[in-house]
Amino acid sequence: MIGRREFITLLGGGAAAWPVAAHAQQSADKMRRIGMLLPASADNRDYQTWAGAFLQGLGQLGWNIGRNVQIDTRWATAHADNIRRHATELAGLAPDVIMTFGTSTLGPLLQATRTVPVVFLFVNDPVAAGFVDSLARPGGNATGLLTSEYSIAGKWLELLKQIAPNVTRVAVFRDATLSSGPAQFGIIQAVAPSLGMEVNPVNVRDASEIERAVAAFARIGNGGLILTPSGLAVNHSDLIITLAAQHRLPTVYFQRAFVTAGGLISYGADYVEQFRQAAGYVDRILKGEKPADLPVQAPTKYELVINLKTAKALGLEVPPTLLARADEVIE
Repeated sequence: MIGRREFITLLGGGAAAWPVAAHAQQSADKMRRIGMLLPASADNRDYQTWAGAFLQGLGQLGWNIGRNVQIDTRWATAHADNIRRHATELAGLAPDVIMTFGTSTLGPLLQATRTVPVVFLFVNDPVAAGFVDSLARPGGNATGLLTSEYSIAGKWLELLKQIAPNVTRVAVFRDATLSSGPAQFGIIQAVAPSLGMEVNPVNVRDASEIERAVAAFARIGNGGLILTPSGLAVNHSDLIITLAAQHRLPTVYFQRAFVTAGGLISYGADYVEQFRQAAGYVDRILKGEKPADLPVQAPTKYELVINLKTAKALGLEVPPTLLARADEVIE
């Protein structure tokens, strides 16, 4: 089994990280080049897991590092300047295709190239952002997978009411610069009256603003939080989880990683599965298909994750029916 240090080296250097003997064993297959642009540091365990699923998916489709494919990975962290620099560098290598994660990386990448094929993940509304012409026919050099469908937002509110019945006030964290933020808040707002809940939007911009907003919201009782998908939400994940625990606010997240880090409950796309799906699109492009003709896909697998330790700390008893539906329960 590959160790963590070796895995980081592999993703960082691609085929160059393999022994010379591996190159000697190459078949007559043409060596193809895949770029990966990730908005995280190389030691981020979640991204290591997701990127590993992508490489595994490629291997299952016959693409083996050092034999017929080389991987050029750029760990761009979450800083905009780093992302732009790495996007330009990666595009300049002119790989056969680039796989990237999130709006924060896709935007700079498409500014750097409109010719290199791009497969993206974790993008909320690529049409509104101008990344593709339509979901059915992207029309440019990019296609990929959505973060989630907008309708999932109503489910987050329902889950919050199920796991914390006393909650009547909800602060919905969103990135107002993304079209998906206001759209998902609108869906939550429409569902709220039927559940007897009042919802208020909170724009996510920086740490100090988040701290002030949560403190002000928590002064009145019966509150809970919903975190909608955005790069900013991921960047401030540790802070939000800490504030939710400090102010005893039941919180629904959009991704499993928040719950494994101490959050209460999440419902969202299975990222491991999405990275495997991305490998399928990369494979099709390497075999001659064009991103312009490959429709943007919605997630095919969602997962419900509950942290029982956090529920206990909040004084919540998770309903047996909810536990039975969970894909993973952390104790």
